[in-house]
Amino acid sequence: MEPAVRQIYLEGIRTGHATFETQVRAWPDWDASHLKSCRFVALQSEKPSSAPESASATRVLGWAALSAVSSRCVYGGVAEVSVYVAERARGRKIGSTLIAALVEASEREGIWTLQAGIFPENVASLELHKRFGFRVVGRRERIGCMNGRWRDTLLLERRSAVAGV
Repeated sequence: MEPAVRQIYLEGIRTGHATFETQVRAWPDWDASHLKSCRFVALQSEKPSSAPESASATRVLGWAALSAVSSRCVYGGVAEVSVYVAERARGRKIGSTLIAALVEASEREGIWTLQAGIFPENVASLELHKRFGFRVVGRRERIGCMNGRWRDTLLLERRSAVAGV
C-alpha cells in the first residue's frame, strides 16, 4: 500500500472509531479484498515556498475504495464503502469529494447498493454518508469485540436510482 495511504489508514485505526482492524494489511491482501474499479485518492499539489517555479509536491489527503460484500452472484451489485481522510485534511470536504466519486463510479460499474458499517460514535462519517443518500437500516449490536469492549455498528445503505433499476 502506498505509504501515504497506509498512514491515513493508520490514523483511522488510531481513532478507535473507524475500523475494527488493529493494523494495516499487506498490500496484496488489501488489493485482493477491494474492487479493482472504484478506487480513489484525493491529492493536493503543493509548491514549497523555497522551491523553484516548476517544483511541486503532491500530498495524499484521503482515499476511498469499495469491496464486495459477498462472492455470491446475487450480491454482485452490492459493495461496501471505505472512506478515510487524513487528520490534517478533515473538515475540508475531502470525504464528500471521495464519496461522490465512489457513488458515480459505482453506478457506472452497475453497482446498485452501497453499504457501510459505521461505529455510532463516528458522527462525522455518519453525517457524510447521510448527505449522499445513505440511510441507517439497522444497528448491529455487539457485532465485534475491540480492545476487550463489545462494539455496535450502524448498517447504512444507499440504493442507486440509476444502476439495477
